Amino acid sequence: MDYLDDVKNAIGVTGTYQDNTIQVYIDEVVAFLKDAGVTESNITSGIVARGVSDLWNYGAGTGTLSDYFKMRAIQLALKGGQ
Repeated sequence: MDYLDDVKNAIGVTGTYQDNTIQVYIDEVVAFLKDAGVTESNITSGIVARGVSDLWNYGAGTGTLSDYFKMRAIQLALKGGQ
């Protein structure tokens, strides 16, 4: 699924200047979720946007995944293929 437009809307980014950077974060968040056992059908734009927002720090070196993101990832992984 293409999450770019939904994530940009959720984090308030307009234009295309940051698209490549945001896409890298999207790919990383989706890979994290899949590696955690979340099925593709349970990965939503909302959880991807939350993860990207957590990591989005303009290179400040403080990007970490929030407790909310981690708890939601666990919920989605436990949900399985439902």
